[in-house]
Amino acid sequence: MDELRHARPAEPRYGEPKTFSGQLMSSSNQRVSRFDLGTFSVSRLGFGAMQLAGPGVFGPPRDRPEALAVLRAAVEGGVDHIDTAQYYGPDVVNDLIREALHPYPPGLAIVTKLGARRDNRGGIVLYDEPHQLRAGLEENLASLGADRLAAANLRLVDGAPADTRFDDQLAALVQARDDGLIAGVGLSNITVDHLLRALALTEIVCVQNLFNLADLSSLPVLQECTARGIAFVPFFSLGSGMRGPNPVLGDPRVRTVAARLGATPAQVALAWALDYASNLLLIPGTASRVHLAENLAAASVVLDAAARRELR
Repeated sequence: MDELRHARPAEPRYGEPKTFSGQLMSSSNQRVSRFDLGTFSVSRLGFGAMQLAGPGVFGPPRDRPEALAVLRAAVEGGVDHIDTAQYYGPDVVNDLIREALHPYPPGLAIVTKLGARRDNRGGIVLYDEPHQLRAGLEENLASLGADRLAAANLRLVDGAPADTRFDDQLAALVQARDDGLIAGVGLSNITVDHLLRALALTEIVCVQNLFNLADLSSLPVLQECTARGIAFVPFFSLGSGMRGPNPVLGDPRVRTVAARLGATPAQVALAWALDYASNLLLIPGTASRVHLAENLAAASVVLDAAARRELR
């Protein structure tokens, strides 16, 4: 690993918690709130790096310099929570993160997900046996140039039961945490049964499920996380990965509120999520600095009582 060798007090190695020095500022100069992701304190507006890969999250980005600039602009704007995965590309997104941001600022929480990989045609195949989860984590660490990550999410396939196989998968991540490769264990695409079973075995620092204005099916999971003080990280918070026309940004309620508040539909959707629960951490993704700035400015959008009623 590259190391800083300047004559200054030693910084903690990447992966050790420290309050991030940046401030996520909105266009109206308001500071977005923070929440704990395990031992890390992070801004509730983070960044999902998936869209930095090529079409279909496969292959190199259309504009590599812009992809690198987006990552740097995100951190300069105060983002201290980045979501990634080795199978984005594959390898592409992690390589971009390393090139743009390494050596990483103390307190930057990089979170990956495990349980899948890509074949040579871009298909997603399961890679979720306990030994494969460990191998996948080690691949993430190598490509990111990191000794430890803030968390790794065990990503389950739809319908996977909360059974002894799940216990074995979870045990692989617990062992990785105990070995110092991750600071915390997370879960993704789960039910309340998975969460309760996992919590009987170990601490869970975050849950990543589909959740947005158009799909509230994970509300019971969010409510359980809220009650227990666990970070809940919705994917597809802007609806961009869902089938068909975008059900979030195309929602007439969202468009009506956006027009009235002088905001964009994306900003209203993000503001709605920030307003919904204090433990909800957002990771909207983009490959454009223009859209990045728009997303970060959602921190300045305040929903009034009328907007809350319309979006309920």
